[in-house]
Amino acid sequence: MLLWMRARGVPRPDSRQWRSAFLVAFPIFLLNYGLVFWAETRIASGVTAVMQAMIPAFMVLAEITMLGTQRLSWRLTGGLVLGLAGVFVLVNDSLGLGQAPVDRISAAALLVASGSWAVGSMLTRKLPLPASKAMSSGAQMLAGGVWLSVAALALGETRGFDPRAVSVEAWLALLYLVVAGSILAFTAYMWLLSHDSPTRVGTYAYVNPVVAVLLGYFAVGEPIGVRTVAGMACVLLSVLLITAMRKPAVPVRT
Repeated sequence: MLLWMRARGVPRPDSRQWRSAFLVAFPIFLLNYGLVFWAETRIASGVTAVMQAMIPAFMVLAEITMLGTQRLSWRLTGGLVLGLAGVFVLVNDSLGLGQAPVDRISAAALLVASGSWAVGSMLTRKLPLPASKAMSSGAQMLAGGVWLSVAALALGETRGFDPRAVSVEAWLALLYLVVAGSILAFTAYMWLLSHDSPTRVGTYAYVNPVVAVLLGYFAVGEPIGVRTVAGMACVLLSVLLITAMRKPAVPVRT
């Protein structure tokens, strides 16, 4: 991303912008992604999706406390609660009945991860970052890669790693995540944060499970039952409630 933007003549980040990129990348990449990947080795992916659906709630709290551009209302609260209920229904076949309890440490890690993503998103609105959103996202992703690499080295995760033991399918999956999940999706997320309320942007965490269910149905023939339809209805109604809200006027500071 950085090389591509430089080739197009976009100025490189200055020292202040690099410091900002590393500050933003710490909660978004090291804490959020690092804790999510760690937690998914201990608990089910469905529980992980539910916990990550807390991101919009944390976005609301962060926008209220850090930016002062949002006020908590009954409609907003109802939308958040409805979205969380929909995701919970969508990704939990048994709603926790008859299953072993969720590991409390992993659940706490996912809550910290969700809150960290929200804090990092707010910091992108407060810290000096490159005006080009593509350059900004590239700098943040590079900084996040540095944070995660340092953490991996410190935890000894590189010992015994053999790239030749990684399957071709895994490398292709990683390539997809690099292009679609990082270069395209993260850059779009950074652009949206600069053009709309973080609370609305954060509703992507509700849509992700819906997309996953639809892809599963059309790509591999996974069934869609009453539970799935009910969960998707709650999720989509929640997104509609939140995105249809009028953005409150930001008070002018003198």
